Amino acid sequence: MKELLLIAIGSALVNNVVLSQFLGLCPFLGVSKKVETSAGMGAAVIFVITIASAVTSLVYSGILVKLKLEYLQTIVFILVIAALVQFVEMFLKKSMPSLYEALGVYLPLITTNCAVLGVALTNVQKTYDFVHSVVNGIGTSVGFTIAIVMLAGVREKIEYNDVPYSFQGSPIVLITSGLMAIAFFGFSGLI
Repeated sequence: MKELLLIAIGSALVNNVVLSQFLGLCPFLGVSKKVETSAGMGAAVIFVITIASAVTSLVYSGILVKLKLEYLQTIVFILVIAALVQFVEMFLKKSMPSLYEALGVYLPLITTNCAVLGVALTNVQKTYDFVHSVVNGIGTSVGFTIAIVMLAGVREKIEYNDVPYSFQGSPIVLITSGLMAIAFFGFSGLI
């Protein structure tokens, strides 16, 4: 149990997928304008990464390793992730149309979000079993959600500030992201 807690905290805070590994920056910067939209994106990413971690772990250990086809892992993982994102997209379109519209083009971008593929490959690289893979997926996706919601909150506050002209728009967002990364670096001694 202690090991699982360390994996979850480590992947959420210490090795945050966005702020220390710099994976998943496209949705991180693109969807973080409003907290509500960011939280919805975070929930979708939590679902996709958690399920992708579980499914890719089963596929890798149950099929690829047994058939000695480990070299196909990246292609297989991409196909699994694409199928899961299509499922999430259909679910959101049917049950939460307002969130579906708010996420817009960024929802299909989860398919190409390198954070999702990065988690699946990290699970294989660290030789995690099924439970460890799922916990790492949950921790990583929660870390992504924390980062994107925090950036959205800061961006909502910055909107009402007097930002110099040359720093308006993307520059101030990138500076804010860099400061957040520095702050998250403080968690490096945690584990």
